[in-house]
Amino acid sequence: MNVTEQLKNGFLYLDGGLGTLLQAKGLAPEEHPEKWGLTHKEVLREIHASYYRAGSNIVSTNTFGANVLKFSEEELDEIVRVAVENVKWARDNTEGDAPRFVALDIGPTGKLLAPYGDLDFEDAVEIFAKTVRLGVKYGVDLIFIETMNDSYETKAAVLAAKENSNLPVFVSNAYGADGKLMTGASPAAMVAMLEGLGVDALGANCSLGPDALRGVVDELLKHASVPVLLKPNAGLPRVENGKTVYDIAPCDFARAMRSAAQAGVRVMGGCCGTTPDYIAATVRETATLTPVPTTKKEASTLSSYTHVVTLGNAPVLIGERINPTGKKRFKEALLAHDINYILKEGISQQERGVHVLDVNVGMPGIDECAMLTEAVTELQAVCDLPLQIDTASSVAMEAAMRRYNGKPMVNSVNGKKESMEAVFPLVQKYGGLVVALTLDENGIPDSVEGRVAIAKRILGVAATYGIDRKDIVFDTLAMTVSADASAPATTLGALSYIRRELGCNTSLGVSNVSFGLPARDLVNSTFFTMALQSGLSAAIMNPYSAEMMSAYHAYCALSGYDENCAAYIAFAPSVGTLSTQAVQKPTEMSENGLQGAVIKGLSKAAATLCEGLLDSGKAPLAVIEREIIPALDTVGRGFEQKTVYLPQLLMSAEAAQAAFAVIKSRMGKSEAATKGKVVLATVKGDIHDIGKNIVRLLLENYGFDVTDLGRDVAPEAVVQAVAETGATVVGLSALMTTTVPAMEETIKALRVAAPQCRVIVGGAVLTAEYAAQIGADAYARDAMEGVRIAEQMLQ
Repeated sequence: MNVTEQLKNGFLYLDGGLGTLLQAKGLAPEEHPEKWGLTHKEVLREIHASYYRAGSNIVSTNTFGANVLKFSEEELDEIVRVAVENVKWARDNTEGDAPRFVALDIGPTGKLLAPYGDLDFEDAVEIFAKTVRLGVKYGVDLIFIETMNDSYETKAAVLAAKENSNLPVFVSNAYGADGKLMTGASPAAMVAMLEGLGVDALGANCSLGPDALRGVVDELLKHASVPVLLKPNAGLPRVENGKTVYDIAPCDFARAMRSAAQAGVRVMGGCCGTTPDYIAATVRETATLTPVPTTKKEASTLSSYTHVVTLGNAPVLIGERINPTGKKRFKEALLAHDINYILKEGISQQERGVHVLDVNVGMPGIDECAMLTEAVTELQAVCDLPLQIDTASSVAMEAAMRRYNGKPMVNSVNGKKESMEAVFPLVQKYGGLVVALTLDENGIPDSVEGRVAIAKRILGVAATYGIDRKDIVFDTLAMTVSADASAPATTLGALSYIRRELGCNTSLGVSNVSFGLPARDLVNSTFFTMALQSGLSAAIMNPYSAEMMSAYHAYCALSGYDENCAAYIAFAPSVGTLSTQAVQKPTEMSENGLQGAVIKGLSKAAATLCEGLLDSGKAPLAVIEREIIPALDTVGRGFEQKTVYLPQLLMSAEAAQAAFAVIKSRMGKSEAATKGKVVLATVKGDIHDIGKNIVRLLLENYGFDVTDLGRDVAPEAVVQAVAETGATVVGLSALMTTTVPAMEETIKALRVAAPQCRVIVGGAVLTAEYAAQIGADAYARDAMEGVRIAEQMLQ
């Protein structure tokens, strides 16, 4: 029986923590846990066997950090080979007839992917692929991708697994106390993306204890059509008699896991702080339970890197302005490769209230594949709305879908055989909500029956690719009423039948109906209302049209989609001014000067506007104090209040840096004073520097002189840097439980050599209490809090 068959038949039990067990066996802070498999085979084999004896069906290899960023390819090959051998030995030498499997464990690279970091997406895919290929070579049964706190890196790892193996793929993400990933993804967003990519199970691990993760688990169960897994920590860590311990006992852990199993969790295990005792207790508590069946969810969703948009309830607005058709200025921007213009269009439409952005850059004279991919990537850097990838080129479509961070909407496929053969394999591989046009080799039928027949045929072919009807959105094609008075009735008749009889969602490019007529917005808005009444799920429309936005808000209020008419009441005051503003350039409405450019993360605009201010006679320090710092404060407050996500914070910081680069070129040395000197380092043995890099970027923007020592930094190197720079604040980062002792060692060394230094610590495995116990002066939950603490320390 393979692992997926076992998953259908009952519970699957994972193993528990490894790092703390290795530390108890003597793993030193400067040692790589992955190499212990080579030098201490007997220790690893006994730990793996103890988990099998405790009842684990799946035991993971000691390869969490095994990748080519950390080891040479020769070292990696040996590490994976021996790691697999060690688990297989434990499996083969443990009595009992329970199903037992070997999982290749894959953890994060420790780097942030571009555009927020310096690791390219395809490079990340290949890094993971090298480890996956070795796992396949040495005979693992499944691939377990875990502790991912970024949706984009998660996607890279899943693609590597799917493209380099035929093995089942389980994925588990590390959610914070706010119920989201570090880069902002909600559980629903992760379900949408991961199910689209075809994973076999998904869930949550690390971060918190089982009760603290229960809200995340409930959200996963609500949205997932595949089995959900839970692998939590044994609560929060603390130091007791010089050792790291956790605050949840095995019996309490097991009771919480029983409750999760009763709610629908099918795969259970433990992460930091858990031992074979935790797994054994969990097996005992849940062994008599009947697993809750995994049910297919019918929601039609697309997602960005933060959230989902669902079709089928309140109508969804898709902004149409990123499209060269009939737009001279947009065509000029495309020919000039003016990405900044596209970004401003996206931000402006988001401010107008659309839920999805259509992205179409197809026109003669440009490389559509390259431009579409770049536009999609850059838009997702400054805007958190889901995107509709709109192209007639399957090559461009695949390139953009591959780079897309989430589950995209794809426009489009049609009833032609070659269209379905080109598009459906892409939707099958990458996931997507695909728009299907009701036309085929014979053109667009002029009857309701003809368009419905095409829709039925498309559904049948899609099913052969494993694409469900919930992921098909039919466009019954709005035709020009001035050319055919019966065209709207045919469009709406087909739309109504498909929505109500076939149970599928629908979309229309509404403005097509009015070509050739005067006062087009009046026709468009009336047709829009008629379509909504006929069952329209989503409209590709102009959000700058007062008539269209008025029709939308009025319809939602009258149809019960707008509780207490709150959105309508908020919108109503703008009705008198919207028409005037609609003729303005979106770029003029969305910039709001240098502050606005920094807030929105528009680097090129920030640099240009900064130059303009300086050229007009503004003093460099005044620009910093009155424009850049207030903008950073606005974004920082939003981040602290959970209304702004990490990618937006990073892009704003990048925009601020672009402005600072201009200012520094104009400032004399006497003006370039700093708030103080700070040394940053990821501690010895830890290669994860995402958090530290973010702190550095923000500190520099706030005027600190930062010395960044990088990752895997020995205590003596930190002490030396403090002596050389005269820094009075040190920031230390650690992501792994096994490297926290190195952090404590570094703090002790600083207390002796540089007692004047204040130490701020941060990382996924730390708490404020834990930080105090290892001697730190302060604990920062995130990068922005780190900046605030540094400011207080250096006042």
